[in-house]
Amino acid sequence: MPDLQFKNNAGEELNLSSLKGKPVLINLWATWCAPCVAELPQLDKLATENPGLKVLTVNQDMDKLDKVAGFLAEKGGPKLEPWLNPDNSLTFQFGAETLPATVYYDAQGREAWRIVGPREWLNAETKALLAEAK
Repeated sequence: MPDLQFKNNAGEELNLSSLKGKPVLINLWATWCAPCVAELPQLDKLATENPGLKVLTVNQDMDKLDKVAGFLAEKGGPKLEPWLNPDNSLTFQFGAETLPATVYYDAQGREAWRIVGPREWLNAETKALLAEAK
């Protein structure tokens, strides 16, 4: 698991490596990305149904930082935290040329898989992917 930091609107930081020991799903999204926004409620439900899984939604907007928390609460749900990456460094780190992009790390901190583009997060295929990579 890379040593990456995210910030929220309050300026608090989260170090990704501090989450080692539990599975982590990082979803890169933006408010202007319709497929990203469509995934948010499913990601919230995925986080609710899988309490051992940390779902990180990391926003890639460059000009709407003050609106991200409200937007995420309205379009996503209570389990999704508004983490920010306004310089878009994560898209380069993860080699994501399009959004949404999602990377899954298992509990040992190893990257298990990554998906670029929209996904149905509540189907049997996704549940199998998560179960295989625990």
